[in-house]
Amino acid sequence: MRIIENPPRSSWKDLARRQGVDYEGICPRVQAILDAVEAEGDAALERLMRDIDGVSAPLEVTEAEIDVACGQVAVEVREAIRVAKAHIEAFHQAQLPREIRVETAPGVLCIQRPVPIRRVGLYIPGGSAPLFSTVLMLAVPAALAGCGERILCTPCGKSGAVAPEVLLAARECGVTRIFRIGGAQAVAAMAFGTETIPRVDKIFGPGNPYVTLAKQLVSGRNTAIDMPAGPSEVMVLADAGTPAAFVAADLLSQAEHGADSTAVLVCTRKDDAVAVLQEVERQRQTLPRQTQVEGALAHSFAVVLPDRDSAVEFAEAYAPEHLIIAMERAGELADRISAAGSVFIGPWSPESAGDYASGTNHTLPTSGWARSCSGVNLDSFMRKMTLQGLSRKGLAALSQAIVPMARAEGLEAHARAVTLRMERE
Repeated sequence: MRIIENPPRSSWKDLARRQGVDYEGICPRVQAILDAVEAEGDAALERLMRDIDGVSAPLEVTEAEIDVACGQVAVEVREAIRVAKAHIEAFHQAQLPREIRVETAPGVLCIQRPVPIRRVGLYIPGGSAPLFSTVLMLAVPAALAGCGERILCTPCGKSGAVAPEVLLAARECGVTRIFRIGGAQAVAAMAFGTETIPRVDKIFGPGNPYVTLAKQLVSGRNTAIDMPAGPSEVMVLADAGTPAAFVAADLLSQAEHGADSTAVLVCTRKDDAVAVLQEVERQRQTLPRQTQVEGALAHSFAVVLPDRDSAVEFAEAYAPEHLIIAMERAGELADRISAAGSVFIGPWSPESAGDYASGTNHTLPTSGWARSCSGVNLDSFMRKMTLQGLSRKGLAALSQAIVPMARAEGLEAHARAVTLRMERE
């Protein structure tokens, strides 16, 4: 990781620019996959599974398979999943919205009613690190929101088996059906529906660039998605009050996600930055995921700024997915942050807590989208529907506003929908 000392504010925009993903380069392939699944359904999924993954297996995971897999999960992992689930449930249960009823005028009742999305699709990444924690982050709020069907898609291994921890977490969370399919083809299956996999109303979950692009493409047609997403990232604001080992561990915990991840360190003294980066190098050598870590650190960096105010302002300009504030009076700084996916306050609040078990959701906006997008929460699985009921007296009173406004817009039929009613006794 390089150290950048006191960069001028004119350069902050460039520093906040994320490593580019070549979506244009993969777009033809992703579009071809979407088109094939839409046109051929299961046949395309089975062919893609053979060609891409080298696997030939039924698309749906059976209850018998889940039974066997659950028995393979270590007792301590099983218990950890249940503890994390309880915390996630507690935090998301508190987010349940209420119905709003307002009589805006006598005889005019307006209602906003929260309604669960009926069928949701949950994408769980596989590959080198099957993220069973993401099952909890998506399936728990989906169940609490009252989504009637929760469909889960996840890649399988060469043997055709899905990671046992993923299957256990899915069962614990009441997932309706599970399919062993990943990549852009899984997104296509959930967006369009096939003979086996039902079409969903909204797709959730992170993934590689193929998955991310597929989600973006289907969102332009007929299926909602949770948020725009890119490679994962963390920013740590640190000073000498937090041990360098803590800060280094936080940076590395993000770097090990993948070579496209980014870790950014912000300090107000160069000595602090040097101490942290020395510790990063020491800890890095002991980690198993060397390829991922080295790739991420190659484009990660440390910034030295003159004071705490500048550090906060730089964080706001960057809008990180995860922001760890490991500085003195961290709570005061956190109160000044408005652009971050999730904020971790103080030296005892590692990103790992939110990733797994504190109760907050780890499905968060990346690539600067934290300026305008929320992370996944209970509202993500609901929509707000409005209702209104008017009495004759209420409509008569409103007609004095409705009729002239409609006619001023040249919409006479709108006006007559009111005046015709008013002419009736």
